[in-house]
Amino acid sequence: MSDFESFGVAEIDQVVKGYDPVIMRRLLGFLKPHARTVALAVAGLLLATLAELLLPVVLQKTIDRYIIVEYCRLSASALGEPGVRPLKITPADPTIGGYVYLLASRLSLLTGVEKASLERDGTIDDTPRYVFRLDPARADLDRVLRAHPGLFALGDRYGAIRSEDLKELSKGEIDTIRADDFRGVALGAAKYLALLVGVLLFSFLQVYFMSLTGQGVMKSLRLRLLDHTLHQSLGYLTSNPVGSLVSRVTNDVETINDLFTTVATSFLQDGAMMIGAVVTLFLLNPKLALIALCTLPPVLLATVFFRFKARDAYRRLRMWVSQVNAYISEHIAGVGVVQMFARERRSVAEFVERNTKLLRATLAEMYVFAAFRPLTDLFTSVSIGVVLYFGTGMFIRNAVSLGVLIAFLNLINKFYQPVMDLSEKFTVLQSAMAGGERVFDLLDTDSRIPDAGTRSLPEPLRGAIAFEGVGFAYKSDEPVLKGVTFAIEPGETVAIVGYTGAGKTTIINLLTRLWDVTSGAIRLDGIDIRELKLRDLRRVIQPVQQDVFIFSGTVEENIALGSGIPLERVKEAVRVVHAERIVERLPGGYRAELHEGGANLSTGERQLLSFARVVAHDPQIVVLDEATGSVDTETEKLIQGALRALLAGRTSLVIAHRISTIQHADRILVLSNGVLVEQGSHSELLARGGVYQSLYRLQYETSLASGRS
Repeated sequence: MSDFESFGVAEIDQVVKGYDPVIMRRLLGFLKPHARTVALAVAGLLLATLAELLLPVVLQKTIDRYIIVEYCRLSASALGEPGVRPLKITPADPTIGGYVYLLASRLSLLTGVEKASLERDGTIDDTPRYVFRLDPARADLDRVLRAHPGLFALGDRYGAIRSEDLKELSKGEIDTIRADDFRGVALGAAKYLALLVGVLLFSFLQVYFMSLTGQGVMKSLRLRLLDHTLHQSLGYLTSNPVGSLVSRVTNDVETINDLFTTVATSFLQDGAMMIGAVVTLFLLNPKLALIALCTLPPVLLATVFFRFKARDAYRRLRMWVSQVNAYISEHIAGVGVVQMFARERRSVAEFVERNTKLLRATLAEMYVFAAFRPLTDLFTSVSIGVVLYFGTGMFIRNAVSLGVLIAFLNLINKFYQPVMDLSEKFTVLQSAMAGGERVFDLLDTDSRIPDAGTRSLPEPLRGAIAFEGVGFAYKSDEPVLKGVTFAIEPGETVAIVGYTGAGKTTIINLLTRLWDVTSGAIRLDGIDIRELKLRDLRRVIQPVQQDVFIFSGTVEENIALGSGIPLERVKEAVRVVHAERIVERLPGGYRAELHEGGANLSTGERQLLSFARVVAHDPQIVVLDEATGSVDTETEKLIQGALRALLAGRTSLVIAHRISTIQHADRILVLSNGVLVEQGSHSELLARGGVYQSLYRLQYETSLASGRS
């Protein structure tokens, strides 16, 4: 069996998913609130790309206009001839005597036959010459011209000298003749520096605004996911592992952030750079650009091939990362069992096997990129070599200038850099697609309790509760409650007892609508609770659950639960349930920080704080679900008086295994296999000799046995 088969097809698909246009379209929908920021980021990206593409162009212009400047001479009398027309002579071209001087690179506009014909009849003299601008105000230039009268051809605005004669002049004379070139080089350097600053500035703006967008999307997604999850039914939340839900809100959202801040930016920037580089090549010299493009097909084929190889390697890597993490998490959580059963050596051996496969998967991914990177460098070198070979020949024939040749080499490098970047970002795109799928799978799941209630709670609320033929099943073929019917009068304290699994806690969950009844109805003051808003219903019914959850935070925060209850009321609630000693022993008192889950409290202390919560919130209806099950007998006696004061005048529903805690209830309901089999007072039920008496006798005999032991 292969690794993928043992891991499970569905799980593999969740590890890495290819590009999905539907998921991408939904992800892009989250950008709408950030449209302005995205526009600024895209503008910065395009401007940075444009500035970077202009760098080799500025370099080319500076070299060709001010550094390597060679002109050829054309007879002015032949300007109207057909063979000269491709040169497109303009009035701006320098004219000296009966000749027009053109940059030698412009001869590339002629065919080989046209150029040879014009050279034979003397129309073109391609002897390299240097042309400079005359300025009557420059005495230094005038002195050089007077010192060498036979070397220069002078016109009204321009002068010319053969390039080989120019080299024979002294350094100072050359500096004088080429003064305009020195200024041009300084200007070109200033433009180049300005473009570098522009690349830096626009790249910063692009990264900043895209990161701002990504963080905004993450914030919106986290809020939406958490809000959506908190409103789901208990059935959905209990059927999905907490780790999976947390991973979707954190890790999967982070991969989506990578999509916007890294992948999308890279795809746009690299795509713009590659297209811009090709366009610039054709603008500089179409012939040489076509030659350069002929080297690209092997690169594109290799990129497609390695993309699929990288995807397979990444899939396998993520699979084994997940396997190793799951194994570590499970065995650290269950380290007590591992040690008790002396499984340390076996666990290490199993981990070594998984860790070795992770190592192999990591190396396999490294091999893919270790082969792809040098291959891309090879293709880059081949393209540069091809351009150099053909470009040098064109340069010798004056078909291309040195500046254009240098710019081509620069632009080819700029074209190949994104090829590698796009290939590496593809794996991030796959991970983001998988994360997006899991996020939307959670958002598309709607198993929340319907909250379409339109009726308001009566004022004042009496607190009458009625179960009318209530049936419920967690699974359709396994009913938990079967037609349960009973009524609780306002201010009455009713207890529910029964063997484990009889449905006691289910009644509490149905009353607070953590679940909805399968059949029948539950009424509060005659109103079906499904017609009430969930917020209103849960505001008037406060449970004290068997498993108390303490949040990380202060004692005050754990009692008030963000409801704005003043500190004095919190202190009064703590006093009522006799929990002052708990708060007093904690450093900081009510400001003391409690650990997550109340790890720095005993089970009984956590239970007492849960009592204080209910007292502080002062509900009309109180539900105690095994509320004293974890409190020792001494503590239980302390809070009995507080409970009687709390429950006085309020409707209360008490669930307890220990019958001693509910003997004074107004009425006791006995459940068995989801059916209400008995109800009455403690003495009435004992006298009846039914299920309640059996429960009582069982607990009494167990207590005696414990006392004897």
